[in-house]
Amino acid sequence: MGRLSHRSRVSVTFGILLNPSFEGQIRFTVSDLLTAKKDREFELIDRILGGHHEGFYELISPYEHRVFMTAYDILQVEADAEEVAQEAFLKAFRSLRSFRREAQFSTWLLRITVNEARMRLRKRREISLDSVFPNHEEGDYTPILLVDWREIPAEALLREETRRLLRESLAALPENYREIITLRDVNGLSNAETAEILGLTLGNTKVRLLRARITLRDLFVERLRGKTRHRPAREVTP
Repeated sequence: MGRLSHRSRVSVTFGILLNPSFEGQIRFTVSDLLTAKKDREFELIDRILGGHHEGFYELISPYEHRVFMTAYDILQVEADAEEVAQEAFLKAFRSLRSFRREAQFSTWLLRITVNEARMRLRKRREISLDSVFPNHEEGDYTPILLVDWREIPAEALLREETRRLLRESLAALPENYREIITLRDVNGLSNAETAEILGLTLGNTKVRLLRARITLRDLFVERLRGKTRHRPAREVTP
């Protein structure tokens, strides 16, 4: 495996913080990890469609946690995420015959999950974040100017408290940025898979992802700096 660029190392660092299991995924692409399971999944789907419905749990069991966390990262409410996950699995079962096999089953399942989460957000009828943070890619957002990502102390990135701050920063993102970070960096999907789920072109996916990462970084840095400013001074022993 070739040496990671500085930008890639940063993405991997945030991926590990958001989802510790992501660390093992950096050695292989998601496609590589799923290739060995693809034939088995298709066999299971054929059995389910043939009437062996008990095989559906075996089909979805590897993705239960992933579906729940995707819903939770978008909705930020555990009860809503649980309901959305159940709805997503139910809809997947009912729509299994329409699954196109050129796609990964996990990609199809996550697309259903994202759509269900979006519907739940609409039902909340809360004030849209778009009124505060525009929902278009050409906004005049000005990122915090850092000399380097390394301004974030390396040791801080390993602390549980910092992981909490990063989770808070993710929750503070606008919905469209939260979705793309959840799919691309937390779930480790490729740009192409993320674009397919969100219904975007590959180019727009890359633009939105870059803006989302910059915004997440800035929210994280603001929280990290605030934490540092409010940290009590150490007593000096004479």
